[in-house]
Amino acid sequence: MIGLISATAAGAAARDRLAAAWPTRARVYDGSVGDAVRRAFAECDQVVCFLATGAVVRLVAPLLSDKASDPGVVCVDEGGRFAVALLGGHGGGANELALEVGELLGAEPVVTTATDSVGVPGLDTLGFPVEGDVAGVSRAMLDGEPIALEASVSWPLPALPSNVGSPALEAVPSRPAQRDERYRIFLTDRVLEPADHEVVLRPPSLVVGVGASKGAPVDEVLGLVQDALRDAGLSAKSVAEFATVDAKAGEPGIVGAAERLGVPVVTYGAEELAGVEVPNPSEAPLAAVGTPSVAEAAALAGGGELLVPKRKSVRADGQPAMATCAVVRRVARGRLAVVGLGPGARDLLTPRAKAELRRASVLVGLDQYVDQIRDLLRPGTRVLESGLGAEEERARTAVAEARRGQAVALIGSGDAGVYAMASPALAEASDDIDVVGVPGVTAALAAAAILGAPLGHDHVSISLSDLHTPWEVIERRVRAAAEADIVVTFYNPRSRGRDWQLPKALAILGEHREPTTPVGVVRNASRPDESSRLTSLSGLDPATVDMMTVVTVGNTATREIAGRMVTPRGYRWQEEAK
Repeated sequence: MIGLISATAAGAAARDRLAAAWPTRARVYDGSVGDAVRRAFAECDQVVCFLATGAVVRLVAPLLSDKASDPGVVCVDEGGRFAVALLGGHGGGANELALEVGELLGAEPVVTTATDSVGVPGLDTLGFPVEGDVAGVSRAMLDGEPIALEASVSWPLPALPSNVGSPALEAVPSRPAQRDERYRIFLTDRVLEPADHEVVLRPPSLVVGVGASKGAPVDEVLGLVQDALRDAGLSAKSVAEFATVDAKAGEPGIVGAAERLGVPVVTYGAEELAGVEVPNPSEAPLAAVGTPSVAEAAALAGGGELLVPKRKSVRADGQPAMATCAVVRRVARGRLAVVGLGPGARDLLTPRAKAELRRASVLVGLDQYVDQIRDLLRPGTRVLESGLGAEEERARTAVAEARRGQAVALIGSGDAGVYAMASPALAEASDDIDVVGVPGVTAALAAAAILGAPLGHDHVSISLSDLHTPWEVIERRVRAAAEADIVVTFYNPRSRGRDWQLPKALAILGEHREPTTPVGVVRNASRPDESSRLTSLSGLDPATVDMMTVVTVGNTATREIAGRMVTPRGYRWQEEAK
């Protein structure tokens, strides 16, 4: 919950805007400011104060406990000009909250944490539980001190600065006697107490399969799991989930134990679990729930290495065990984000796209597109760029890097799924990596916004490039669109070596549309040298069009209205008003 506090009418107006935007996330605290701050600080995860920073500092100072438990605090000035992350930038989420508040109120977010200021990821912002000297190792990252990165598991990480070494994979993390690095980062699911100048990151690599008899106590299930992890030298902070059979989805002992560890419970059907090969099948679960294994089979259902075979609970009263568990280290899956950059303008690059670019440790893209967003990448991002014509190479490279366990961003202009890199990449990929699509604003949409509303009714995009598609197929599609009276946006309309396709396509459309049909021509939509003009089917000179141009041809209902291209939607009230 986010507490909202104000002291003046101006602050209250901005406060109420946030409350309206966050109806289920925020709570307004009225009354005296001091009392409101104290209550919100005790009851909320985050607090937004519409007060001077000095006043808030004095109010929260006596309330501070530690950075792990204090809420994040953001201050917004009375004029709504700045949203300052004052307290708990990382652990309390104040940095992200300041960005969100700034976007909602039109305020400038002010983030002063050192790592964020220079674009280096904070060790406590990687999405993993973290232990040890976070402040000391973070400062070493910023100061360029050599830092060793040692891992017992391979897991996707965002880009880290060049002074952080490449992961050295070891089954059990160790501390060699002779090392040049004074600082170390361990990425491990094994029990390891960090020493001075060390940080331990806990990847979500462990799956605990759990079986339980009806009525099994929470303490018995939880004690069994904790004992199994401890005896195997594994950290409970790396447990990603409990897994069990569908029939036990609501078993209180399993659900309660998972809640205490803060992990979800995933379930599988008995038939699916019966098909999982396990070392210790049993007749008891087969008779009870229809599968010879619950704990081992559920843990192994998603693949991985069995670290702890089936283990039964031991009851102090000598009664039969009511719970079983098994622990599997799941295979780390690389991540491929296929990111659409939009038509070129930075303000048309979506926040999700920016987040994926900063999450990536490897970026793959066309050199000219890489140049557009190079400043958004974190220090240490490995950039693999190539020129025009190397689309297949880029797709294969991106997938190969993801299969190595990397967090990869493959970029394309517009929307990466429209005449761009998503199709070849996904054709190359399989189910051994995670794939995320990040939509972008297409050239057709950017051009349409400039022209007016040409896509107000049914429309289609057709590429006139016959490099990958035979002209006979393209021509058939143009004829179908012409006969169907659909608005057509032509991509790749004309190049130096391909100058006859656009005149041919226009002639085909002209067989079904009047010469006066509006045609919009936009070059370099949303870029500094953007240009546009409105002409007609008979008035368009194809020689003025190139590969940076989008040509939109209206249908028989499209009109020029006040210098804008408009295709009516056909609303009844508009027809009645004529």
